[in-house]
Amino acid sequence: MSQASHSRDWTQPAALAIPKEGFFTPERGRYGPIYPQTPANYGFSIVAKVKLGREQAIREYGKTIEEAVKADPTVLAPLKLHYLRWLLFDIGSGMHFMYQGIFDTDFDKYVEDALVLFAKTGITTVFVNLEGWPEDWKTNAPAVIQFFREHQCPSFLEYGEYPYVSADEIKKALQVKALFSQMLDQMQ
Repeated sequence: MSQASHSRDWTQPAALAIPKEGFFTPERGRYGPIYPQTPANYGFSIVAKVKLGREQAIREYGKTIEEAVKADPTVLAPLKLHYLRWLLFDIGSGMHFMYQGIFDTDFDKYVEDALVLFAKTGITTVFVNLEGWPEDWKTNAPAVIQFFREHQCPSFLEYGEYPYVSADEIKKALQVKALFSQMLDQMQ
């Protein structure tokens, strides 16, 4: 399903059932298959086992991201994120970490932008606490991509209340709303 075939009517919610393979028509990107844009946009869910004794480091890393965003609200802007969700859970074989992200760029660009962001900010990635993460992650994008592809749990349904709308479009709409509200307040 090409991007052009998606209905761009953001006023109508949309759902998309995704085949087990994760795509409708295989298309090759720089690092492997290109997964489709869905009504929720692009994204992935990674599940990996936490290195023994690293649970607290992962929790502390969440605080690191919180503080980085407080210090500079645009620090994660290059990633074009809608949201991130992190979970820690034990399924009986040890602690696991789930990373869920929805963003506006394709998978390859997201990972490349993340590596540039980490190099620019000096922030280390939370993934260093996970089994199988490449030691040379800062300079080996293909190994990082391979880790993500091996640990991705593809969704089979995605829904968007306002489908295919970018984070920038949402921000612009909220700015227009705020300006309109100010204008109405001044008219009273």
